[in-house]
Amino acid sequence: MNPLLHATSGLLIAALATAAQAQKIGDVSTAFQWVGPNHKIVVEAYDDPLVDGVTCYISRARTGGIKGGLGLAEDRAEASIACRQVGPVHFKGPLKQEDEVFSERMSILFKRLRVVRMVDAPRNTLVYLTYSDKLIEGSPQNAVTAVPIDRATAIPVKN
Repeated sequence: MNPLLHATSGLLIAALATAAQAQKIGDVSTAFQWVGPNHKIVVEAYDDPLVDGVTCYISRARTGGIKGGLGLAEDRAEASIACRQVGPVHFKGPLKQEDEVFSERMSILFKRLRVVRMVDAPRNTLVYLTYSDKLIEGSPQNAVTAVPIDRATAIPVKN
């Protein structure tokens, strides 16, 4: 096998293995479409890949119709986030002060929904921010949530 192809394949597999996987919780239709799926608001759960016991719930618009059904539509930039402690918290290793936890495309090209985890060390709290960006111009619309960690459990931070 070509060494470059082998290395690229390995990096792709590693990236996919560490990516947060969404679990669909449910959805509601917001507008009927004669052809293709309806416009919807979807609620999905994402477990933080480096913090066991923390799950983020994101609600966002999904465009329906023919373009939406074919995956060619651009979803709206609005999203809401709520992260909660859902079990005992365990850190898989030191956390970066600021790190992207999740990213997913919102259009066929250039637009992504992102979730970034920030560590508020003085308050022993994890802060999660969601926003969307485009190659040329992002959206200022965002949402933030925080998960306080018991003071008996220090958040390990990379220096």
